[in-house]
Amino acid sequence: VDNSVFALLRRAGGPAEGAAAEALVVCNLTPAPRQHYRVGVPGPARTWRELVNTDAGAYGGSGMGNGGCVAAQPEPSHGHAHSLLLTLPPLATLILVPDTAPAPGAPGASRAAAGLV
Repeated sequence: VDNSVFALLRRAGGPAEGAAAEALVVCNLTPAPRQHYRVGVPGPARTWRELVNTDAGAYGGSGMGNGGCVAAQPEPSHGHAHSLLLTLPPLATLILVPDTAPAPGAPGASRAAAGLV
């Protein structure tokens, strides 16, 4: 709350739905953009896709964001072993969902890229 940013992880269903049932919602409630804002995420290192960015040009915003996706890093934060380093647009909400493939450089990433998993 110190930065007027809040984040929540929404999980739907049970284990059968897997990672696709997770959504990370991050809101920046200030007119100041937040660069390099770290948010902890569960699970293995993987890429998280920006599903919604309320600052996107399509909504009349500036288009500031994370280029559509961001890779989890093995940096602990908020009680999780991995985290995302995000660009938070001003007065905006991001909704990110995990991709099924591991993040580049993560164990198994080269196998996933080759279609072996």
